[in-house]
Amino acid sequence: MKNKTTILILSIVIMVTLVACSLTSYIPSLAVAQPTQQSQQSSQDTSPSTQVITLPNIVDQQDQFISIYNDVSRGVVAIKVYDSTGTELGLGSGWVYSSDGYIITNQHVVDGGSKYEVDFTSGFKAFGDLVGSDPDADLAVLKVDAPADELFPLTLGDSSTLSVGQVVVAIGNPFGLDSTMTTGIVSALGRSLLSDVATAPGGGYFSSSDIIQTDAALNPGNSGGPLINLQGEVIGVNQAIRTNNSTTTGEASNSGIGFAISINMVKKVVPSLIQTGTFEFPYLGISTVDVFDSMSLDEITSLGLTQFTGAYVTSVSAGSPAEQAGVIPSNPDPNSTQLNSGGDLIIAIDSQPVKRFDDLISYLYTEKSPGDTVVLTVLRGSEKVDLTLTLATRP
Repeated sequence: MKNKTTILILSIVIMVTLVACSLTSYIPSLAVAQPTQQSQQSSQDTSPSTQVITLPNIVDQQDQFISIYNDVSRGVVAIKVYDSTGTELGLGSGWVYSSDGYIITNQHVVDGGSKYEVDFTSGFKAFGDLVGSDPDADLAVLKVDAPADELFPLTLGDSSTLSVGQVVVAIGNPFGLDSTMTTGIVSALGRSLLSDVATAPGGGYFSSSDIIQTDAALNPGNSGGPLINLQGEVIGVNQAIRTNNSTTTGEASNSGIGFAISINMVKKVVPSLIQTGTFEFPYLGISTVDVFDSMSLDEITSLGLTQFTGAYVTSVSAGSPAEQAGVIPSNPDPNSTQLNSGGDLIIAIDSQPVKRFDDLISYLYTEKSPGDTVVLTVLRGSEKVDLTLTLATRP
């Protein structure tokens, strides 16, 4: 039977390969002891002051990682996906969401499958039923019938409290090597990734949002596994890597940039998948360009923009909440890529600053639902305008 490791591949500009993440070692912080009060007060001592650097106890750090692994790994599972003929299509990771047998993984892990085998670290195996999935969130829920002593639900954290530089741990099944643990840091927060399955009205693609960037070592097979903080809480679901590297067999491998779906996004999507099998995203109906990331100073000047951050509206979909609220695009033709002056520059939503489009879409997806009302703050030239929109359901 042919084994094929499940990975996610996203096309970014020149077909940059994405799958599931990178490698770094944990660098302990340094504690600096300050001079004593006596040395600070002495005006007679002219010798250079000496700072004493105390290294953390490496054994304590080691014990902390061991404890996290022992607590969390028993709640991480391997997922084997088969088609209707019994041929194995791929292998991914997942984790126990609840004591009644719900398992979380990526949608791209289970995509195309007819039968799903869930393997626990104890050696217990069970077939799982697909309860629901969403390709845009890239989340799926399986349900297994397993004894209570096999189900170890993992504790959910709060991804809104994360900081860049925070140490994280990943546990999964890279290349089928079960229960593999790697460490790294949070490299960036609030990323968005273009969906390769959902086409927006007028062309282009919708985005997934509130993505955590990490350099914890992830490879094909890690998809769907948990990203964990040092308290042993799940703060993300490992999803993809950006890479130009490949193995000798042609499989993508990590190059230091990986992505995980934030746990706060999971908290919003998964209950809906369990209850109804689907999830509805809120919808504005705009396309934008990030001023900070995507425009040169010459472009900013030529468009007459008065600040260097924000999401510049390039097009507005017909009949959308944005059109109804009076959002002005830079080009009336939604299919045109030509940037013109005169478009609205979105700088805030519900008083939350919008530096990039990522900020806007992350707020919408984690905090709002279809039918909710939001206030967009835009710049029109030098004038600040507040526009009230009622969010629709994404088509």
